[in-house]
Amino acid sequence: MKLNCMIVDDEPMARIVLEEYIEDVDFLQLAGKAENPVKAKQLLENQRIDLLFLDINMPRMSGIDFLRSGQELPLTILTTAYTQYAVEGFELDVVDYLVKPFSFERFVKACERAKEYAELKNKPAEMLSHNPADNYFFVKCDGKIEKILYDDLIYVEAMLNYIVLHTATRKLVVYLTIKSITEQLPSNFFLKIHKSTIINTSKIKSIEGNEIDMGKAKVTISQNSYDSVMKEILKGRMIKR
Repeated sequence: MKLNCMIVDDEPMARIVLEEYIEDVDFLQLAGKAENPVKAKQLLENQRIDLLFLDINMPRMSGIDFLRSGQELPLTILTTAYTQYAVEGFELDVVDYLVKPFSFERFVKACERAKEYAELKNKPAEMLSHNPADNYFFVKCDGKIEKILYDDLIYVEAMLNYIVLHTATRKLVVYLTIKSITEQLPSNFFLKIHKSTIINTSKIKSIEGNEIDMGKAKVTISQNSYDSVMKEILKGRMIKR
């Protein structure tokens, strides 16, 4: 599959380098360029973009602010001269973080990761079954397609640009975003309690303060979502006097 790409960068030379790199990757196709996120918004409304190459330090709006703007954005690779935003970028579910000047080889590696994400997103049957009668899903891990039973999955945690699936017997590291897995897991059993944590509510052993004992590990409910999380966990299940 080909990925329609957009470059958002205020530096003319950076746009030229990215354009040349894109031309040399057979599964990429340049669909647009913008000098800042404000102009990019207009382009995104008028065409399908699969992959965004986004600079961070730009006039009017930074790349980080653009990611936080609430607008639904395509898969995003950050391209910047600054290393200090890496953790923040990955917390916002970017595919990769390229520090300028980056090599063509490093660029291709990031794009291949984006292609894998896009394929999983566009072909959800390869990752997760949507049939409610099924009790399992599939993920790609270390070159293999692994079968995971919903009932075996205890919790999911996001770690930089990948997720970790914690099951009853093993731990799998998968190149997916926390957003992607959240959209696929059945909401009647799985609940996002933190920006980087999803739990299987049927596996809860106890709750003390903002800490949930999952048996295998303890996870923390985010302060901002504590009330809504507790309401969802306890609804219709709390026996009162």
